[in-house]
Amino acid sequence: MATHGLVLGKFAPLHRGHQYLIDTALAETDGVTALIYDCPETTEIPLPVRARWLRELYPAMEVLECWDGPLIVGDTPEIRRMHEDYILGRLGGRGITHFYSSEFYGEHVSRALGAVDRRLDPARARFPVSGTAVRQDPFAHRHLLDPRVYRDLIINVVFVGAPSTGKTTLAERLAADHNTVWMPEYGREYWDTHQQDRRLRPEQLVEIAEGHLEREEAMLARANRYLFTDTNALTTYVFSLDYHGTAHPRLAEIAMAVQSRYDLIFLCADDIPYDDTWDRSGAGHRAIFQKRVRADLAERRLPYVELRGSLEERMARVADVLGRFRKFANPLDLGAVAHARRL
Repeated sequence: MATHGLVLGKFAPLHRGHQYLIDTALAETDGVTALIYDCPETTEIPLPVRARWLRELYPAMEVLECWDGPLIVGDTPEIRRMHEDYILGRLGGRGITHFYSSEFYGEHVSRALGAVDRRLDPARARFPVSGTAVRQDPFAHRHLLDPRVYRDLIINVVFVGAPSTGKTTLAERLAADHNTVWMPEYGREYWDTHQQDRRLRPEQLVEIAEGHLEREEAMLARANRYLFTDTNALTTYVFSLDYHGTAHPRLAEIAMAVQSRYDLIFLCADDIPYDDTWDRSGAGHRAIFQKRVRADLAERRLPYVELRGSLEERMARVADVLGRFRKFANPLDLGAVAHARRL
């Protein structure tokens, strides 16, 4: 007789305790279904994000999103019946033989399903932490989070702007202040090695964009709450337009894909003294390039915060925005990320 396991929860976020249940269920049964609940009162992490973690980490498991699941928690007959009826209805006749949990409800849900009650580690001896504690400070409990989950909790902050607008200095200083890492501009390193007469071919700019993304992914895994990123593929795209009047189709594709990659975009203004090094094209060109960057952000309808003034003033502005920013909230509701575009 085929066996089928069931796990359920908010998975907000998915941690090693949840994974212990899932791994055990997959090892002991022929198939597993997971019910994952929408729970806006508990977490701002959207249901599709949490469901994606399950699908990517456990491709053999069926994941059912429960947008209308009951939100009331308790141990009264009425609440138990409410949850049992919902679970049975959402399963749509799937035959569940084993129910995996570590909570009190394992007994009554298993009984309603006619399934074996497989309660694992109810005392949290194997993984001595609660989901509430992980939610409150996931960065302090990163050892309990899969790297795929942890990466999605990092706030990726990018600084864009023309050359010599203070992006590198700002990213490095902020990383030091927040005890995290920063992502240097890969294009600078690549340019130093491959430039010919201070120029790169369009396909080389594609290599910069791809190389930057690869390194940035690695840095996200090392970050603590924030990753401060010096430029991105949008800047490389503008460089291509500036150098060549066009962009390689692959570079345009990458630039389009990264539009939703960054949680916060800061445009560093060109109101600071120009650092006239040999590899740059002059203050006049900086002003033109800055207009191109601003226009590209406007064309893409990307919200950003402009940073002006001294390093200390810029640092204070970033700190103010970070202090009010919540990764999965609507930034316009918070008022933390205003459109700085001149309409």
